[in-house]
Amino acid sequence: MGFVRRMDHFTIVTDQPEKTREFYAALGLNPGARPNFQVHGFWLYATDTPILHVIQVKDMPKPVRGGLDHMAFRAEGLMKVLEHLKAKEVKYRLTRAPEPFRTWQLFFPDPNGIEVEMDFDPSEEGPPGEIAVAGQMIRT
Repeated sequence: MGFVRRMDHFTIVTDQPEKTREFYAALGLNPGARPNFQVHGFWLYATDTPILHVIQVKDMPKPVRGGLDHMAFRAEGLMKVLEHLKAKEVKYRLTRAPEPFRTWQLFFPDPNGIEVEMDFDPSEEGPPGEIAVAGQMIRT
């Protein structure tokens, strides 16, 4: 019998709280209730669940703790997210997972340099005239 049932949340530390809040709000996460901790910060919610906890610091810790490679979200609206990222001049990488899944996988950095992955259903429309080659999107 295992103990873990599901992912609860990710926590990131930032010295750019407003930029971080705006970045994730544009992706659909909304600030919500948070306990009155002694450290400053906020919680960001997807529906009624706080999935991203943000801790505000004056200066980033040196060295940065942990080895978080990336955080992944299930998402909808691939083409709208791509338009948003292009408008904000956020560099991204779009790939498709191998067979049999074929999930669209979109990777890009947040304002703190943390890699964000958004996974989209394989049936969603992708960009015309582009294919994934070795994990990078190229024009055909």
